[in-house]
Amino acid sequence: MKTSFDLIVYGGTSAAIIAAVQARQSGKSVLVLSPDRHLGGLSGGGLGFSDTGDKTTIGGLAREFYHRIWKHYAQDSAWNWQERSAFGNFGQGTTAIDDEMQTMWLFEPHVAESVFEDFVREYDISVLRDAWLDREGGVEVIDGRIRSIATLCGKRYQAKMFIDATYEGDLMAAAGVDYHVGRESKDTYGEEWAGVRTGVLHHRHHFGVLSQPVRPYVVESDPFSGVLPEISTENPGAYGGGDHRIQAYCFRVCMTNHPENRVPFPKPENYDANRYRLLERIFKAGWDEVFAKFDQLPNLKTDTNNHGPMSADFIGGNYDYPDASYARRQEIIQAHVEYQQGLYYYMANDSGVPSGIREKLNTYGLAADEFCDSGNWPHQLYIREARRMVGDYVLTENELLGRCPTEHSVGMGSYTLDSHNAQRYITPEGYVQNEGDIGVCMSGPYRIPYESLLPQKTQCENLLVPVCLSSSHMAFGSVRMEPVFMILAQSAACAAVLAIDDDLAVQEVAYESLCERLKDLGQVLEIDTPALTH
Repeated sequence: MKTSFDLIVYGGTSAAIIAAVQARQSGKSVLVLSPDRHLGGLSGGGLGFSDTGDKTTIGGLAREFYHRIWKHYAQDSAWNWQERSAFGNFGQGTTAIDDEMQTMWLFEPHVAESVFEDFVREYDISVLRDAWLDREGGVEVIDGRIRSIATLCGKRYQAKMFIDATYEGDLMAAAGVDYHVGRESKDTYGEEWAGVRTGVLHHRHHFGVLSQPVRPYVVESDPFSGVLPEISTENPGAYGGGDHRIQAYCFRVCMTNHPENRVPFPKPENYDANRYRLLERIFKAGWDEVFAKFDQLPNLKTDTNNHGPMSADFIGGNYDYPDASYARRQEIIQAHVEYQQGLYYYMANDSGVPSGIREKLNTYGLAADEFCDSGNWPHQLYIREARRMVGDYVLTENELLGRCPTEHSVGMGSYTLDSHNAQRYITPEGYVQNEGDIGVCMSGPYRIPYESLLPQKTQCENLLVPVCLSSSHMAFGSVRMEPVFMILAQSAACAAVLAIDDDLAVQEVAYESLCERLKDLGQVLEIDTPALTH
């Protein structure tokens, strides 16, 4: 196999494959170095209930992906566990199946993965799987340009341009590009919703939804008896202040209640029912929304997400993940597996769970025809946020909410400013509360500028970052949707091609040329219709 290419894309995410397709369509040689064995990231890893917002903002190869999903489900053979007519037309804000535009937005994990594999095969894209970047000394930077990168096995690859399409931003960081982990303060970029948000209770993922407050202590009335598991004893921090915390991760588990395709919830090796006693108190306080985010996918499956005061999100279990070593990350991932598998096993079996919930949950199990090489458990943890690049331009909530103008659009977003909880703490009154869950609606879609994909020129001239882009925590809460990552990846690859052809730094690419090319490719760069903020 050759070792020199026009473009190297690091990552196996949906963004990585879309960037590679665009490069191949432009006649460039491209190598995808994927640390993952499976392609597609979250799109092929369980997130089949697409977070899209205003679907009219999704164009180019991202729309092609959803069109191919539609083509699959247009076949009778795709409906092996369910009649298509029984699935219905529902989804994130609009219909699941849009016949006019021939797109479909809800899909099974294996179907999404097969679409990415089809892209790779059709465009003859070179992909090396299980190829882990040597983060310590594998990135060779000379005069502000990455010359080559090496994997842990010692093989080195050269390219003219590079794209970091990982959820973690590993190539970006190893190249010496500035980045941030955690939440900025309100004052950092003048953002209303930034920083610690104690007392701000959006959505229904907090203890304020209960009919009565919940005590955190092992013996409820005795503060000296110790604190229940999954509750932090640290001070939550000053309101509006920045911190190191990041929004919680979980697995988007694919379940089914179809007996012929169902396997029981596994009991994790280190299962301890006591770590879920807080949930028992939540049930006693009247909470009954366990099944609110068992979102329906084709063939009687679900995309099961976090919902409620204590659910699939392993709050506080991910703080050191972004900068952690590969070995430490695997420990964190396994801890998330054990937490979430234990949660479902507990709810399906423990007498502290109301019988009605136990009985209904036992009609569900893992889908036997998904994730067949990982025990039917998703192979991709939902890395909602990790590193975020700090370029010369940082996208903030002020641009998304229309307070500041945005020029040089290379794609659009439209989802709410959406962050999951970052901590579970004890209030001054001695009760349990969650903090960090934010949902702020916008008046319409927003433009994402080319500059947000670029490192500072003094740091790197031939790298584009469409996933861990230059943004604040609050802006990233909306940008971090899979369709947007695919949109930005195509635009990044297009810019990389222009930079190669004209022998330019990525910061020197003329926006007028890039804009014209993106429009020719069907990218949506501006729109006037209001966003759907469900």
